[in-house]
Amino acid sequence: MSFFTAAADQSVCAPLPVLGSDVTVPLVTGGEVTYAALDYAASAPALQRVWDDVAAYAPYYGSVHRGAGYLSQLSTDLFENARRTVAEFLDCRAADQVVFTRSTTDSLNLLAAALPAGCQVFVFETEHHASLLPWRDARVTCLDAPRTPRQAVETLERALADREPHGPALVCVTGASNVTGELWPVRELAAAAHAHGARIVLDAAQLAPHHPVSVQDLDVDWVAFSGHKLYAPFGSGVLAGRADWLVAAEPYLAGGGASRKVTRRKDGGVAVEWHESAARHEAGSPNVIGAYSIASACKALAEAGFDALVAREQHLIAKVRAGLAEVPEVRVLSLFGDDAPRVGVISFVVDGWNSSHFAAALSAEYGIGVRDGLFCAHPLVRTLLGSDPQTQGECGAPEAAPGEESLNAIRVSFGAGTPDEHVERFVAAVKELVTEGAKWTYRTEEGRCVPAV
Repeated sequence: MSFFTAAADQSVCAPLPVLGSDVTVPLVTGGEVTYAALDYAASAPALQRVWDDVAAYAPYYGSVHRGAGYLSQLSTDLFENARRTVAEFLDCRAADQVVFTRSTTDSLNLLAAALPAGCQVFVFETEHHASLLPWRDARVTCLDAPRTPRQAVETLERALADREPHGPALVCVTGASNVTGELWPVRELAAAAHAHGARIVLDAAQLAPHHPVSVQDLDVDWVAFSGHKLYAPFGSGVLAGRADWLVAAEPYLAGGGASRKVTRRKDGGVAVEWHESAARHEAGSPNVIGAYSIASACKALAEAGFDALVAREQHLIAKVRAGLAEVPEVRVLSLFGDDAPRVGVISFVVDGWNSSHFAAALSAEYGIGVRDGLFCAHPLVRTLLGSDPQTQGECGAPEAAPGEESLNAIRVSFGAGTPDEHVERFVAAVKELVTEGAKWTYRTEEGRCVPAV
């Protein structure tokens, strides 16, 4: 039985239906307005298609891999079919494993726990903390932010050529920056890694919702992404790729599901034979709804057609960038320059404004939700803002009061569910705030800028 709903024929790429598109929010200046969700890079709204699929399955929910009853068998088939759907979505190799996790962060921590002894890890300072921080038990080389895609490849090649001793190595790189939206030269970086005997894992958290990701075409060893950025916000993620390091490692979690056979030893201890499949790292009752929602989102995006989705998103990017370019006080942050290909993620600062104050005004006075701060990419944002990347900073809003300068930025992000009206309202609001100022008074409360009551 399949619970995937049929996708509508979309000869014209309109925004995909998402939950919350008709939600209204109050304004401090009075009245209500339809909420403009422009924080997709943090969590994208769930596709209506995903919600409908999950709702159709919910009455049939049962334990996975652990029951002889019909609902248990149905749920098990659903769970394993979701694994195959994700493998197809990522164009995995036949021998690759797809492991369901909680998120991109969880996926990369799982891989970090599976690194062979003596492995050296190479990451750029431009990475999200999910891919910058998990490698605590490895030798980590953090590379400076490149200013061109070619420089990124050359920097990696030099670092790999100079590594000593010549043992196992792993390169971790993002596919699209969660700060600038710029696409990274993944295929070229993978070629450089393999030429120097290293492997590569792709953080596709910001790439997979916007562009097709082919493990085989990019020639990456692993790919990680999160459901909540792929229009399936149910606390699930994926690590997909080569099996050998995963099979050789101790299970990420020890428990039921990861074990094939458990026996008592004569000395009173316990002997365990672990699975060599993806189940090895999926101990406990799995999040079948989370896995199913990811598979539903993968099918929905594939059936909508990435060519059409990318074309629509580029249309929205052009609107936002053209609008911001008309405001001299706005500076858009970029590593690779204005002509670099990118997804719908744009960060900027506004002269004379504290970033938290600006974001708070967009929300309270215009009903527009964006993100402000360092976006869990502290070294990158500090570098882009011209400060020392080693400067300490918090992930949320700055401590600076409204009107005071802060070393933080504002991020607007959008995707398959964003209508033109939302980005048009955003651009108009930016222009109005810069030229006329905020209509309300704001104060700092527990590190956040909020309207004064």
